[in-house]
Amino acid sequence: MDRFDAMRVFTRIVERRSFTRAADDLGLPRATVTDAIKALETRLGVRLLERTTRQVRPTLEGEAFYTRCLRLIADVEDTEAAFRDVAPRGSLRIEIGGPLARRWLFPKLPDFMARHPGIELDISEGDQFVDLVREGADCAIRVGTLRDSDLVARRLTRLSEITAASPAYCAQYGVPADVDTLEAEGHVMVGYRSSSLGALLPLEFQRDGQVQTVTLPTRVRVDGVDAYVGAACAGLGLFQAPRYGLVEHLASGRLVPVLEASPPVPSPVWLVHARGRLPSPRLRAFADWAIHALREPPEADAAAAGAVTAA
Repeated sequence: MDRFDAMRVFTRIVERRSFTRAADDLGLPRATVTDAIKALETRLGVRLLERTTRQVRPTLEGEAFYTRCLRLIADVEDTEAAFRDVAPRGSLRIEIGGPLARRWLFPKLPDFMARHPGIELDISEGDQFVDLVREGADCAIRVGTLRDSDLVARRLTRLSEITAASPAYCAQYGVPADVDTLEAEGHVMVGYRSSSLGALLPLEFQRDGQVQTVTLPTRVRVDGVDAYVGAACAGLGLFQAPRYGLVEHLASGRLVPVLEASPPVPSPVWLVHARGRLPSPRLRAFADWAIHALREPPEADAAAAGAVTAA
């Protein structure tokens, strides 16, 4: 294995924190990966990786070498791509929340696939924020305020949100009349635990150009979107969510909007990737496409689908 390929192996091990996962990603035998690192450490005369039974971590020298390897690999890939003038090829791994993928990304993906036939997409859906580098993801589409300074972000669109409840909830607790009287009227909310904050999110309302947050008592707390909507449909509390994901529930009457005069703040949607490494041609192609193709929020398509369902 030449030095450049050994650098690729090393960077993937650092990112995946595992010899086995790195070998699987690169399509190499684990023994080949192990031998490459041994040869690399012998040639450099330093220990690059600390190995335990549970995890592999870079040493201080390994961290410094990793940073330089990223620059070298990116420079070589960009230089080769410029001179070859070839279309981007290979696998691109994307993390995105399930409902957003199904209702917004997937319907538009045929256009991207037609434009870039050499790119294969590996899409992982979930509600929890993940470490992009450690999980081996190239990028993610995330909703809400970003608090990770190690990410490069490009805003795609904004999602309008509503406050809603089930008819059963309104029959038991009454229809909320005003934000200021929610607590006095004894209202409760479905608690949504944020994976990025590790805490329950308060309800959020726009009033007279200001944002007001309210935290109500909770008897049910969840950490997934489907569970959040399901608990609200079961009458277990008030909740707030993007309108596009609730069209069918609103059309069927399982949910009803409340406090419409004080709507939640629209949530921004971001395309993010790790800072500190140049994006690959595959990632640049996807990012450039997404900025234009995903500018329109999914509400319009969802509203059309809801109209058909209601009819």
